[in-house]
Amino acid sequence: MEQSDRLLVVEDDPSASDWLALFAARLGYEVQVVGSGEEALEALDRAQPDLVTLDVTLPGISGLETLKLLKRRAPGLPVIMLSGHGQTQTIVEAVRNGASDFLRKPFEPEQLELAFAKALAGRTVESHEPSPDGAPAARRGGFAPPPSFLKGLAMRGVHEVVDHVADTDITVLIRGESGTGKDLVARSIHARSDRHDRPFVKVNCAALPSELLESELFGYEKGAFTGAQRRKLGKFELANRGTIFLDEISEMHPALQAKLLQVLQDGHFARLGGAGDVAVDTRVVAATNRDLEAFVRDGRFREDLFYRLNVVTIQIPPLRERRDEIPLLVDYFLERYASAYGKPRPQLSDDLYEMLLEDPWPGNIRELENLLKRSVVLGSEEPVLRELRARESSAPRRTPAEDTRSELERFMNGDLDHVSLKRIAREAAQAAERRLIEKVLQRTRWNRKQTAEILQISYKALLYKMRDAGLADRT
Repeated sequence: MEQSDRLLVVEDDPSASDWLALFAARLGYEVQVVGSGEEALEALDRAQPDLVTLDVTLPGISGLETLKLLKRRAPGLPVIMLSGHGQTQTIVEAVRNGASDFLRKPFEPEQLELAFAKALAGRTVESHEPSPDGAPAARRGGFAPPPSFLKGLAMRGVHEVVDHVADTDITVLIRGESGTGKDLVARSIHARSDRHDRPFVKVNCAALPSELLESELFGYEKGAFTGAQRRKLGKFELANRGTIFLDEISEMHPALQAKLLQVLQDGHFARLGGAGDVAVDTRVVAATNRDLEAFVRDGRFREDLFYRLNVVTIQIPPLRERRDEIPLLVDYFLERYASAYGKPRPQLSDDLYEMLLEDPWPGNIRELENLLKRSVVLGSEEPVLRELRARESSAPRRTPAEDTRSELERFMNGDLDHVSLKRIAREAAQAAERRLIEKVLQRTRWNRKQTAEILQISYKALLYKMRDAGLADRT
């Protein structure tokens, strides 16, 4: 499950902080509340917030002074200032010192919800640029893809498609197993588009029942149903002129699929309980880990909606087919979580490193990240080693025929059943890569360090590639 954005509420009035916390929690944020600027600064490293609401009037150091200190330590962190007064000079000073927005109390809930969306959209763009103090994006909050993302051999095709479609408004369907980085691809498309300075809004279609998902996507009017005490803007409105990312689109109820189809066709929809249509200019990117074609055949997914979404498809390969990324991912996650939790960065043993390189990673990047996070937090690699050893011992072994008879070989031998051009191309590229590595190794008399320098890859990446190509045991 995708981790919720973290909100830090800095407010000394208990009634106001309780309302803010409840409102934000209903929107899906993970909320922490503190009552002073001093507590906010203490919580910054511990809570790692993605967003802050900061009252101007606080006990101790003022809200404006707290803003300066927060932005000094976390330049990319969006901060929304809240005030019951809102004098012009205060607003100007807050904006000058880096506030993402300034809301005067009392404000409408819709205003705060929209301010959240705008602030997080700005954070997404901001996090691609280095901060003035050189801090990595992961420490400043916001979108920070791993350094190897879209750069591995198996991801080059994905990278090329993203480059071609990013600056268009075309609908994109991202497919791949859970944990492969579909969310990161969607954010990359948005960040490279002309909409990059507008909101990027994510909706998990599997997280809510259909009746709640409809109100989440399209909003509702006051009195639309019992408990609807105010108008609520839907995610499509919040993403207007930006991008909406519909994750796990296959789980959307067929009745709601019809309403989504209408939005894709003419850009209009009606809020629940609304009399008129709402027009939006929102780009749609969808993702699924399911077989949508089978869903269409079974009547669980509308065929016309499938064709509307499937204008351009991006297939994300699993981590087991992107093993050249593992060394960089390991370095990235260890550095990220050691910094986030104030822990020393672990030095992995050769045994663990080898197991990380060879594991099939059924949970893909997300599973690798969680294991490395655990080793940082616990200060020990033993629990991770035990888990990987247990999985290795229980995994079914492939037969020699399965190990040696690749899809490319089956194709060359005339077996045309279930031929995958992408897999064949990947196997051909891997075979060429193996021949090149072996030739350079022979030229350097198997000097691995010199070979890595000639091939312009890291030493660790070379070791992995040698092992994967069956060259690791040679001397």
